[in-house]
Amino acid sequence: MLSWLPTALAATPVLKPNIIVIFADDLGNADLGYRGSEILTPNIDKLAETGVRLESYYGLPVCTPGRAALLTGRYPMRYGLQTNVIFPAHKYGLPTDEVTLADALKKAGYETAMVGKWHLGHAYKDYWPQNRGFDYFYGNVMGEVDYDTKEDKSGLEIDWQRNGKRLEIVPPEDGYYTELIGDEAVKLIHQHDQSNPFFLYFASLAPHTPLQAPRKDRKAYKDLFPGRENKEKRTYAAMITSLDRQVGRIIDALEEEGMRENTLIFFSTDNGGSGERPKFLYGPDAAIPDAPPASNAPFRGGKTSLSEGAVRLPAIVNWPAQLQPAVVDEPLHHVDIMPTLLALAGGKGGRRHPFDGKDAWATIAEGAPSPHEEILINVETYRGAIIRNDNGHRWKLIKYAILPGKTELFDLSQDKEEQNNVASLYPDIAEYLEARLVAYAKEQEFSLWLKAQSEFMDAQGIPAFEPDFDVEDNGPPGQIPVLPDNF
Repeated sequence: MLSWLPTALAATPVLKPNIIVIFADDLGNADLGYRGSEILTPNIDKLAETGVRLESYYGLPVCTPGRAALLTGRYPMRYGLQTNVIFPAHKYGLPTDEVTLADALKKAGYETAMVGKWHLGHAYKDYWPQNRGFDYFYGNVMGEVDYDTKEDKSGLEIDWQRNGKRLEIVPPEDGYYTELIGDEAVKLIHQHDQSNPFFLYFASLAPHTPLQAPRKDRKAYKDLFPGRENKEKRTYAAMITSLDRQVGRIIDALEEEGMRENTLIFFSTDNGGSGERPKFLYGPDAAIPDAPPASNAPFRGGKTSLSEGAVRLPAIVNWPAQLQPAVVDEPLHHVDIMPTLLALAGGKGGRRHPFDGKDAWATIAEGAPSPHEEILINVETYRGAIIRNDNGHRWKLIKYAILPGKTELFDLSQDKEEQNNVASLYPDIAEYLEARLVAYAKEQEFSLWLKAQSEFMDAQGIPAFEPDFDVEDNGPPGQIPVLPDNF
């Protein structure tokens, strides 16, 4: 039973909700129909139309930190995942003493499953989803695979498994990635024993590179984005449309099983779409090589940066039994999702590691002010960003510590495009926020990425998989997960 509900509904006890988190990958802020795009996303648009749109929702600059924040409710700098992403040759992962959302929901009586991209550690089985609270896992554990062959970026390793068992890429596993995880999600919903609530983490690889899409979806954009010069744009759009179709299939399956009304769906993305990186760090040519043609409009910059285009993300919460359509423009962050969902599910986090996130249900359901006065976007040894609400202003400070150093201060309440650096006009505000950022920096664990980079130079080389991939052989140091007979 919920601990508290919006006033109009408080007198009506409800069952624990089923929970589905749908997480896109490198999705541009403006690349959804409801945000003005020409890309066809009718199912996600309907979620937005009938749910709560979060217009000031923040993530992190890249994949691994964003996923870690979502699944722990804690800033990644607390456990060394604040910098960059886990490369194929890296041997580190989300520290095993961190409690995940799946861990906590499982203890609260939920059956837990994940389909799609993990990217929180692959070299050792201890890091795999089956050992991080998920009863069932189908997908890939590294950061990028071919959508058809399921080969990792090096082309040397097949990264495709079900519950720790490597899958041969023959029919039906030679199908298109996004459709396969959609098939699996639908199957899990239909097979679910409704005597217990379930948690499904649908972690899409799309629209992350490589740019690959089914022909039927590319053809839909032949007239909208014509010509050879728009080939990549057609493919990128088709990848998003394929993802949207899986969202529709998931909703249809819930309705067929009579579970839609009491299923909370949260939709977002790990970070913004690829775009221009900060010229301060990368020089005049700040474009990301081979980047998808994503749009983060109206925001500045994109993936890898601390600008709004990288970290201010589309987000939707939809729960027919409890939420009315609304638009909420209060600052929230990936770290708020776990404590919010646990409050609804009657779960608890770990005692050793307190949340940075807050229970934001009053903000989501009633439009109450954000539970945060300030939100740390991220902090690393060489840069960081922080947001603070103050007397009608929404200040954002970005600090680059690499010499000669640079400080940017924006008032997002008047300048969401981050066009006017007002640090020199408000030195007291800039100084205060920089001091807060430094205070967080002093609390950070040393970056596991920086540590790994010092150990070898060719970090994008041969994947660091254990030779004993299958869990059945009980090879160290992995643990054999106890799998349910029926999810």
